[in-house]
Amino acid sequence: MSKLFNLGHQALVQLSSGTGIRAGGWRPRPAAMCSAFGLVTLLALLAPGTLPAQSAAPTGVSAKYLGAPSCASSSCHGGGGEHQNQHLVWSLKDYHSQRPVATLATARSRQIADALHLSEPTTDARCTTCHAPLQAVPAAQRGPGLNAAEGVTCESCHGPAENWLRAHTRHDWSHADRVFAGLRDLSNLYVRANTCVACHQTVELPLLQAGHPELIFELDGQSVAEPRHWQEATHWNRAQTWYVGQAVALRELSWQLGREPQADPHLTARWQALAWLLPKLNGLDPALPGVGPLATDPNPDNFHAAQTAADTAARTAAALNWPSTLAPAMLARLAGTAADFAPPAPGELPARQAERLVLALDRLLLAQSPPAPPAASNKLNDLFKAAQSVPDFEPAGFAATLSQFAAVVKP
Repeated sequence: MSKLFNLGHQALVQLSSGTGIRAGGWRPRPAAMCSAFGLVTLLALLAPGTLPAQSAAPTGVSAKYLGAPSCASSSCHGGGGEHQNQHLVWSLKDYHSQRPVATLATARSRQIADALHLSEPTTDARCTTCHAPLQAVPAAQRGPGLNAAEGVTCESCHGPAENWLRAHTRHDWSHADRVFAGLRDLSNLYVRANTCVACHQTVELPLLQAGHPELIFELDGQSVAEPRHWQEATHWNRAQTWYVGQAVALRELSWQLGREPQADPHLTARWQALAWLLPKLNGLDPALPGVGPLATDPNPDNFHAAQTAADTAARTAAALNWPSTLAPAMLARLAGTAADFAPPAPGELPARQAERLVLALDRLLLAQSPPAPPAASNKLNDLFKAAQSVPDFEPAGFAATLSQFAAVVKP
């Protein structure tokens, strides 16, 4: 049974094994190469406007990890002030600090490990690459304060601190200077999505078949669920955050399907659902070219085409000065898709389409200004209930409720 609410806290805690850009840094996992976009975070740092013109490459690639205590001084991020309490928020409230590692010691993790003939989930790289990523840091990159038993730490997301820690608070350093020194530019939504997606979505088939929870990556909702220890940029837009995250999710699903040695109907349906959803938004604004029409027959050529198109869409959308008219237009366009569920496509695809659609409607509804009427939220709750279970999904009933929702949010 697929539960849509396996998001937020659960999806942030139940970190999965995957590939590409890791929560713990930039590296491949054993027995698998990084995806074709495995360098996307570093490449994004070279995008125009994010680095000094004379910069050839970021210097933080082989920098040392200094450990969370290096951020914990009371005069830095371990203090009690509003802008100095980031380490306290992480250590006391953030599920990344302890629960990912603790999850590996549970009975469920032991069952998954036994099914895969893994000796110990707390040390096997197929598990620790996301749940305890510091274990994979090479000895040459380990600073004296690094504790490999910690969970997903400051440097897992912000990058190894050796080259930027001492100077990143200097007033004469620009944002580009900090990024060039190796501080990951998480204000860039494309970089942020690349930093999170592998461990929040990509679960290899053997792990899924052994009982690992299926994960759904949704950048806006999962960012909101994260205990806040940062301030968003003044131009931040949640509809934009959602779109960039879904484009990156499609890219990574395309890459995963292109490398899996066997076909899987569940993973294929998830990919087809995203490849159905995002093209619905093509043409809404000249500045947002979208992903173009995507062929959804599952074959290597279509996987590769979707991977390339989705990455381009994510990059473009992240750099866009998001128009205020775009979120209402996106909501109206997606709310008007009831006809796609009658007659329904074969298999579980309609349920997967509904799964992605209601998550999109949720984020886009919250992005409306002024806020949508309460009736819209009530109808959205009905849509969530209708899409909660893949095996029990009823396309006709969902389509009827979707039409009612569309009537409420019609501009």
